[in-house]
Amino acid sequence: MKALLHFSAGTGLREKLAAIAEPRIVVVEPQDEARFAREIADAEVLLHVLAPVTSAMIAMAPKLRLIQKIGVGVNTIDRAAAARAGIAVANMPGTNTAAVAEHTLALMLATLRRIAALDGATKAGRGWQVGADEAVALGEIGGSRVGFVGYGAVPQRLTPALQALGAEVGFWNRSERPGASAIALPFDELLASSDIVSLHVPLTGGTRQLLDRAAIARLKPGAILINTARGELVDQAALAEALQSGRIAGAGLDVFEREPATELGALAACPTLVTTPHIAWLTPQTLERSLAVARENCRRLQAGEALLHAIAPEAAA
Repeated sequence: MKALLHFSAGTGLREKLAAIAEPRIVVVEPQDEARFAREIADAEVLLHVLAPVTSAMIAMAPKLRLIQKIGVGVNTIDRAAAARAGIAVANMPGTNTAAVAEHTLALMLATLRRIAALDGATKAGRGWQVGADEAVALGEIGGSRVGFVGYGAVPQRLTPALQALGAEVGFWNRSERPGASAIALPFDELLASSDIVSLHVPLTGGTRQLLDRAAIARLKPGAILINTARGELVDQAALAEALQSGRIAGAGLDVFEREPATELGALAACPTLVTTPHIAWLTPQTLERSLAVARENCRRLQAGEALLHAIAPEAAA
């Protein structure tokens, strides 16, 4: 069985993939469109990471039987086109939870303590020349309220760590979370009362620009916003305005409205913004767990067995 990994894989990962006998995994860089067209033509499995899977790509793949998301969110897959072509779609919840939770915490701390700006100033020999206002941290996690928008695996993993640091943890979720160790709050109250707001909901028609201009205006003055979920959850222009005006104190973003994030527009001029290029999930441990799931689903596909974490075709409309 041939599987195509559409991803910029490093040397270590390529060596691991080369050692796998079944499935045979071919790596294609996302920017190499010509090679992708050649390799997808006889691939049975597409291992999808970030580059969107379009209907045009699916049309190039007459033998494709499975689109296996490396991660959780399937909003970057044209699921309707996959369903029409009879191609199964599966994801792998849980494989990146630890990595995303730790990266979310890292962005909270980096934003609160101005790590990126102070790192640059120190390396340039200007560390002790930074103005007093710029050097003072935005705050501490201890004594703050951290508000999670969405309360899935990542917020649940972070809650005890944040509580151990002295934070009060609240959350808003679209469905009830009985037994949660955090405080359930209405959406508007969560925004207005949280010192740190962190986004953890999937991108759907109902959550696109969930933090629009009006919602950003309801954030507590001086709050910080963290987003390791999906960039389209936030009105990026409105966020830039809130940062530039000082209405909110900072933001830590791993995801953006348009990716790859080669042009951040007004956000690029915001000194209290900390950014990373959609790599919250990317650790060697995540890749190991992901490969295990992918290989098992390839085995199941060959054996005619039910796939792990299959996305129901009827959800593809």
